[in-house]
This record gives sequence, C-alpha cells and structure tokens, in this order.
Amino acid sequence: MQKYIDIHPEVQAALTEQRPVVALESTIISHGMPFPQNMETALAVEQIVREAGAVPATIAIIDGQFKVGLTKEQIAYLGKAGTKIVKASRRDIPYLITNQIDGATTVASTMIAAKMAGIRVFATGGIGGVHRGASTSFDISADLQELAKTNVAVVCAGIKAILDLGLTLEYLETYGVPVLGYQTMELPAFYTRKSGFEVDYQVDSPKDFASFLTTKWEMGLDGGVVIANPIPAEKQLDYTIMTTAIDQAIKEANDLGIKGKESTPFLLSKVKALTAGESLVSNIELVYNNAKLAAEIAVAMAN
Repeated sequence: MQKYIDIHPEVQAALTEQRPVVALESTIISHGMPFPQNMETALAVEQIVREAGAVPATIAIIDGQFKVGLTKEQIAYLGKAGTKIVKASRRDIPYLITNQIDGATTVASTMIAAKMAGIRVFATGGIGGVHRGASTSFDISADLQELAKTNVAVVCAGIKAILDLGLTLEYLETYGVPVLGYQTMELPAFYTRKSGFEVDYQVDSPKDFASFLTTKWEMGLDGGVVIANPIPAEKQLDYTIMTTAIDQAIKEANDLGIKGKESTPFLLSKVKALTAGESLVSNIELVYNNAKLAAEIAVAMAN
C-alpha cells in the first residue's frame, strides 16, 4: 500500500505511538467556499483538533497518492485551485491515482484513506445521503455504502439538510449503520438542531462514544458509525427560513437538470445565496464544533 498512501511524519508518529488522530476531508476546501476563506477555515479546524489534544490529518489525493496529513502549502494549493480540483469519491480513486490527477476527498474517500492509515475518527460537516426524488433518479450518495462497510466513525452535524433525511435514515438502518446523537435524541439537520427525526441512541460523553466504538469493532461488527453533533444553539439558522431556501434551491436544480456529484455543490451554493451568506457562516461553525468533538472522542479512545 505504501506507493498509494503517503502519511505525514507527524501523523505517522502519532499513529505509531497510539496517540489520538482525527481525519479531515478536503472537498470542503476545494468545493466548499471561496479562497482564502476555505484555506483559513481548514487551518482553523486543524488548530481546534490540536487544542483538544489530537493530531489533525487532512486528506487529499496529490501527485498520485493519498496524502494523509497535508502541509500548509498543500492546503493553500487546494484552496486556490478550488473547483478545478476533482471531487473524488470511491469510484474516482483508482483513475485519479493511476493518472496522477489531484483530487479532493469526499466523506467516502476520506473514510477509505483513514482506514488505510489506521485512523478511526473523522470530522466533517454533514454526510451525504438519499437525494430528494431518489425514487426515480436513484441518486444516493456513495457515503452511505462506505459507512456500511468501513470502520471509521464520522462526526457530523447530521445529514445534509438538502437531502431526504427520512429515506437516508432508512437506508442506514438497512445496512446496520448506527446513528448516535450527541446529548440529543433528535437528528440535527445540518444548519439547525431540529429535523423532526430521531437518532437510534443518545450518547452523552466522548468516553461513552469511545466505549461504543471499541465494543462494535472488537466484536467484528464492521462498518462505520454516524455521530450526529448538533450545531450550537446560538449558531443555528431559523428552521422555516432554511426549509424555504432549500426547497427553492432544489426546484432550481431540477429545472436546470443538475444531478449526480454536481448536485450538492450547486444546492449548497444556491442556499448560501438565498440566505445572504448566513448558511456558509453556520456551515463553518458546525465544522468547528464537529472537529472539537471528534478530537475529544479520539482522545478518549486513545486513553
């Protein structure tokens, strides 16, 4: 595997010494927001992980390899290149690596690289899922299949609110993926703490998450875990305003025929415009919140 993965010395040292490490994705850098805000946010997330006692490992495909733990220069490169960088999920990995094409990792591909490196905890914004109208489009994120088989815990603010939350929960249940709420039984809906759906179980501390994950994987129950961490109450957006904006964005996407891997970036960009940028501010805050909890869980697992 060594020719396919390059682990930063700081990350490798932490893994060798069994110290806590948190994986971070790179799609949020290249496709999530404009430069230099994307770079500044990525570096801030890494700092939050460090302050909570863990080592950050931002992941991307660069120069024909998974890079697990990016330098500041590599993060700046991804930020400046933006959407010119390929959004890389599971199906894209062999092509990009074979042809030495750079890629920004999604939830699915970040989980794959994290598992290869031996990292068990990953922080992101929100997971992909079943798109609205999937009964005819069959548009379902590869994130869900990765969660079904890859032993990585994903700390997120729930399922991206632009998706069909109910059907996504049903899909996760079918494949045996636990959805755990941090100090809540209500599934957070990315920008808001409210969704109208319940998680499988409420867990109230990083230590309890660590015990759950250890038990699951020691028993040979393969697959990931969704750790749904609500956005801080003071940072959430109004539920009604967000629902209206999302419905309008989805209508425009349908009218324009936008689908597949281009769907989510379009919808998030449109929601940002419809909320005068407030959704992006909330997005950044929830990522910070998730990074802190992920680091605390990684620390608890290491202990």
